[in-house]
Amino acid sequence: MQWALLASVSILLFSCSPKEKTAGTVDLEKVKVEIQAMEDAYSKAEAAKDAEGVVAYYADNAVSYHRNEPASNGKATIKAFHEGRFAKDTTGNRNVYKVIDLFGEGNMLVEIGSWDEIDPSGVTVDSGNYMSYFEKKGDKYLCVRDMSLSTKPE
Repeated sequence: MQWALLASVSILLFSCSPKEKTAGTVDLEKVKVEIQAMEDAYSKAEAAKDAEGVVAYYADNAVSYHRNEPASNGKATIKAFHEGRFAKDTTGNRNVYKVIDLFGEGNMLVEIGSWDEIDPSGVTVDSGNYMSYFEKKGDKYLCVRDMSLSTKPE
């Protein structure tokens, strides 16, 4: 619930910011390409069941909120979550992530995206949306909070 409140406040604050380029303003179109490349690498690592590749997306202090699971606190816990998930997975399904919107400035960005889970025959079996909050660490953005949800009825 706190994450939803934080996300709502962040969206409101960032959406009200001026669109002109000023000192500290990020070239969002350029960064959108970078974030999409991170999403593509995440997807590729998931398909390869490479938990180390998945956690390259995250900062050390990240918190990942999962669908129907407890949150994972910290990069090591996120990695363990994915290792367990990959060990149980026999579907051969893959996820595709798409950046829909990106906003922020300075060292902080919020991404809104969509995802599709696709089975080996190419059929979409589930889809949904996600939100990721990034902080710039050195010369790279890393995810510090993320959560997703399915649009599929229960």
